[in-house]
Amino acid sequence: MAERPIFLPLSTLPFVEEKTVTFKWHAGLSRAQAQRSIAELHASAAATGHEPLLEISSKGSEKLGIDLSAFNLKFKAPDGRVLSVESAYQGSKVFKNGDHFPDLYSAASRDAKLDERVKGRSDIASFDFFGTPWPDQPMTAFYDWLFLQALAQHPELLEGISAYAGFTDIAFNPQKSAACQARCAAMALGMQAAGVWPLASQQDYLEAIQPQQNKSKQQSLF
Repeated sequence: MAERPIFLPLSTLPFVEEKTVTFKWHAGLSRAQAQRSIAELHASAAATGHEPLLEISSKGSEKLGIDLSAFNLKFKAPDGRVLSVESAYQGSKVFKNGDHFPDLYSAASRDAKLDERVKGRSDIASFDFFGTPWPDQPMTAFYDWLFLQALAQHPELLEGISAYAGFTDIAFNPQKSAACQARCAAMALGMQAAGVWPLASQQDYLEAIQPQQNKSKQQSLF
């Protein structure tokens, strides 16, 4: 047995509800095994009243979920280039020793993620997206923003996810990482229901995702 979170849209802060579901795990690295595990996860979630769910990853079986993978979801950057969410995220990392590798913007998604200069490093100090600084806290704010910005450029994908009650990412393990593409999809629908997305600016976004009492603390990071 295994546990994985499912992500449900929420029309109030934090715009996502996370629930842990226990399900039968099918061991193995193949896509077929992953899809068996996804089916078990979704069946267990359905038994508690949460359906339909969409797997958002390259391991899924539905084209919409595959297209929404951070590896595949692309958007137009400020300089006019078309980037994947994954490449944009990796190329924006700024490490504590000053390392920053914006050349990864031009790399393929998998190459950017596996680049030895960034792979496995946890010493992230902040992010720099085409000259715009982003704090490293809240922890997933920048990654979530990239996904939301990309999704806003694809209204057909946003319309597609609106048919689902929630989202999963079979590869996401909250014990090992924080940012999750399935969480972002739920967040988009939650913020939309709350009437606070799409957002026009970085400041609007950061203020929307934080409680009132934390605004002054966040703004001091710039």
